[in-house]
Amino acid sequence: MNYLQRPRESCGLFGIYGHPEASKLSYFGLYALQHRGQESTGIAVVKNKNIVHHEGMGLVSDVFDMPVLDHLKGKSAIGHVRYSTTGSSILSNSQPFVIRHKTKSYAVALNGNLVNAHILKSELEETGSIFQTTMDTEVFLHLFVKNLKLGFNQALIKTVSRLKGAFSFLVMTSKGEVIGVKDPNGFRPLCLGKLNGQYVLASESCALDLVEAELIRELDPGEILIIGENGIQSIKPHVETRHNFCIFEFIYFARPDSIISGKNVYLTRKAHGRRLAEESPIDADLVMPFPDSGTYAALGYSEASGIPFEMGMIRNHYIGRTFIQPTQSMRDFSVRVKLNPIKEILKGKDIIIIEDSIIRGTTVKTRVKTLRNIGVKRIHMRVSGPPHRFPCHYGIDFSTSGELIAAGQSIKQLTQCLNLDTLDYLSLEGLLEATGIDHPKSNFCKACFDGCYPVSFDENLSKYCLEHG
Repeated sequence: MNYLQRPRESCGLFGIYGHPEASKLSYFGLYALQHRGQESTGIAVVKNKNIVHHEGMGLVSDVFDMPVLDHLKGKSAIGHVRYSTTGSSILSNSQPFVIRHKTKSYAVALNGNLVNAHILKSELEETGSIFQTTMDTEVFLHLFVKNLKLGFNQALIKTVSRLKGAFSFLVMTSKGEVIGVKDPNGFRPLCLGKLNGQYVLASESCALDLVEAELIRELDPGEILIIGENGIQSIKPHVETRHNFCIFEFIYFARPDSIISGKNVYLTRKAHGRRLAEESPIDADLVMPFPDSGTYAALGYSEASGIPFEMGMIRNHYIGRTFIQPTQSMRDFSVRVKLNPIKEILKGKDIIIIEDSIIRGTTVKTRVKTLRNIGVKRIHMRVSGPPHRFPCHYGIDFSTSGELIAAGQSIKQLTQCLNLDTLDYLSLEGLLEATGIDHPKSNFCKACFDGCYPVSFDENLSKYCLEHG
């Protein structure tokens, strides 16, 4: 499998069934999900019992305009914003991926990573399959069409049962059916909404809000939800497993206005900041974030500590999120131009910077150097999550420990490396308690913090830690 060398996040999915403005609603839904991927985007619709689609490299607003959306007329649509968990960042790997099989067409969009895609692809090639892309999504489609002899529903069940990893899918048929699929561990988010009597699927509830759809619920782990002319049909073929929702969605990925597991992400991040203030208090003149990722935890830290909150750095909103830029040179450039400090607020002060994570340390080092240069007296950093010491194999592409600055280093070593006066992280226990989800089924994947991988990612090096949670 091709593991990329750049840390980025999960893709975004949006789908709608039976609405005359399906493509335009998908456009707005993807707009709300742009934070989940900035490399490419696409929308597929059912038009005269065929699937037509349009994809392009770049942002949603760059790829689609009114003439394109007017051409994408249809009552069912699925859309995708992408970064490359597997496969190169090229147009042929953009999604939704569309195929024609016999007299029917299918479109698929994926959020996540199949850890056994390389094994499945090899098996398929041995039996004659020819691949056009390097995406996991195409592996799913090849398996699916081979299983169609079992019937549509059974083909879905059989295909999904072969997949290992962290994933949510949207599938659309040329009949206009829209299907949502969630992996048995429930790593990736996918929710169901309703708009004027029609059903909508989206990675996050913020996309439902934008199109004024009502949030109904999140799909259950392992659920296959088929939306068609007879309403919705829920299939749960998997035996009940322990849930392993990615905790990093609450810390970083999800938009703060989204609802996940019944919790508002904004309020959850503030709760992380409050707990951080309890665990790691320190005197200072002000609390500030590196916007935007640390802003909400910084608000919580300020409230709990009584230390004033300030926006000591101003973000240039015309620069994309540095965490998901496609090349190292672009990321370094973005670090320099993304934030500008307010010297009048910061010079001569003791400050507490709140961050949500430190991955490689490139960004932090550059920003701390900038603050030192303008005369900040003392710089303390607090992080609203534990240290990232282990690679992720489920769709976040820091896939080796060597990419993680905290791997193999003590807090004291990290403090010196990052040129900070003090550094501390929120404990794993504190993170989980502050997130505030106490349902016994609502467990999290914490592998990047504790090294316990819920799903094996290599037949020889797998590590199952289900019993340790």
